[in-house]
Amino acid sequence: MFLAAALVLPAAGPSIAADGEKVRLPVVPTRLDAGDPCTGASGARATAVPWEQRNLQLARTWESGLGAGTKVAVVDTGVSTRAPALAGRVTAVGGAGTDCVGHGTFVAGLIAAAPARNVRVAGVAQQARIIAVRGTDERGAATAESVAAGIRAAVDAGAKVVQVSPALAADSAGLRAAVRYAASRDALIVAAAAPDPAGSPAGREPVPPRDYWPAAAPGVLSVIDMDARGGRPDSAPAARSADLAAPGDGVVGVGPRGTGHFIGSGASFAAGYVAGAAALVRSAHPELSAAGTARRLARTAYPADVPRLDPYAAVTSVQDAAAAPRAVRDDSVVLPSGDRGEGAARRAVWIAAAGVSLVLLVAWAALAAPRGRARGWRPAGSRRTAGGADTA
Repeated sequence: MFLAAALVLPAAGPSIAADGEKVRLPVVPTRLDAGDPCTGASGARATAVPWEQRNLQLARTWESGLGAGTKVAVVDTGVSTRAPALAGRVTAVGGAGTDCVGHGTFVAGLIAAAPARNVRVAGVAQQARIIAVRGTDERGAATAESVAAGIRAAVDAGAKVVQVSPALAADSAGLRAAVRYAASRDALIVAAAAPDPAGSPAGREPVPPRDYWPAAAPGVLSVIDMDARGGRPDSAPAARSADLAAPGDGVVGVGPRGTGHFIGSGASFAAGYVAGAAALVRSAHPELSAAGTARRLARTAYPADVPRLDPYAAVTSVQDAAAAPRAVRDDSVVLPSGDRGEGAARRAVWIAAAGVSLVLLVAWAALAAPRGRARGWRPAGSRRTAGGADTA
């Protein structure tokens, strides 16, 4: 069961700031049980630059643009029009301008939140506009029908990037048709390759890797979550494959009201970061199609088992990365296999309030392109599964 926003996960491994200060943030829920109150305002604020913004080099990327002129749809629990960090930039489809759960607003903030005074938490594309689309019911439960309807509504509202948070265990003809409809309208779907973790993994049998939809559909840019050490969080459901990896463990974002912050973990949040990067690319390179944007994001990513998102290279690169493979920088993150013995969800609750010093693994430099099935826009080369194994 997902934790309500008023609760916090136990902190087994806090991240300590340079001055020893730390702040405890409430966890944003993915869905609410019957009788749970709507998520309210957080009373805690994170004033330091979150690890994920440092990891993605967003401060450097923002020198080249902030996503002006792009529309990004968030197909989720809704996006609150009362969230100060998104004020004046949210257009709601139907009743999606309210967000009882808070999850959709959190994702929208990762994509486009404007920084507040004395707060350095900000979205990837701070000048992008958000289209709020409800792809779940008001409590956060999603079906193939609700997600398909959300994708169509997002495209009809003019979104050129569509972030989809739900990761469904079953496909449907309607969902496949909605994905094709988005492609026909030049809208790029960025979807979570696996569901968000449902609490602590302690005592649970691991679920074998599998496909989730719409991420597994042809033409969808699928995203898996990674932690600050570059691996899959211990509590994360396993996906059979993914196109990109992005931060998704203990990330900091905004709530549906107020100026406080929440913390969240899961592939849906990683998809939010990739959707924000896609907005930057489409703003900086308006000549690119949706498929061209996806190729650019994939080709400029850092080599790893699942290539790691690099917004700066995606926006500024002037060469064809497929023809001239990029070198790995000295602080690149890889997705190592094996259990590190520390629960990522527990590890992530404590967030530094005044700067976090991260020690990242050095990635290997000569990683071959992964193998996998062709999915429309994907390069003709190979790709690898989210667990690092080759797929046929």
